Amino acid sequence: MQVNTSLSRAQLRSVLRQRRRCLSPSQQAQAAQQLYQQLVQHPLFRRAQHIALYLAGDGEIDTQLLIREAWRRGKHVYLPVLSSWPKTAMTFQRVRPIQQWGKNRFGILQPRWCAADQRAVWTLDAVFLPLVGFDSSGGRLGMGGGFYDRCFAELHQRDALITPQRIGLAHECQRVEQLPLAPWDVPLHAVVTDQQWYAATT
Repeated sequence: MQVNTSLSRAQLRSVLRQRRRCLSPSQQAQAAQQLYQQLVQHPLFRRAQHIALYLAGDGEIDTQLLIREAWRRGKHVYLPVLSSWPKTAMTFQRVRPIQQWGKNRFGILQPRWCAADQRAVWTLDAVFLPLVGFDSSGGRLGMGGGFYDRCFAELHQRDALITPQRIGLAHECQRVEQLPLAPWDVPLHAVVTDQQWYAATT
């Protein structure tokens, strides 16, 4: 289904969030399984030892199968955590099969804050991140908070060689022909959906 790309970013965000929310539980489960199949044998996932993922909400494609598979293979798994101050800061914290949890100020589940388990973003091998919309050039439309963009901005400008692979995860229905991007948007290296792998073309 085509999306009118003349819409503003806020309008696109509303349309695409509604689209993924409309997926039934069975469609969500099937998409998560197909995403898992797209990723688990890919060389990037197989090689990476320190990977960041996320806990799905608001219709995002589910990563639970990937998290469990990463643990099974002995990988270190990290989730984003928001600090209480500064409120714009996000870091990545290691999670284990037995874990203490809390909620951030948006009511989203995250591991209970533990500085000793946190890892600098540039030392991660890959970050698999959620999105609202994407295009084949590596453009990403997020939820609007800018947490991931701020997290990657300094590394992206300084030295692309030390930046971890930024891989968006999404339902196929979240793809648009071209996103209206803002100057602060940090592009993705690729997007993986339940149907295929999109390597960034620029």
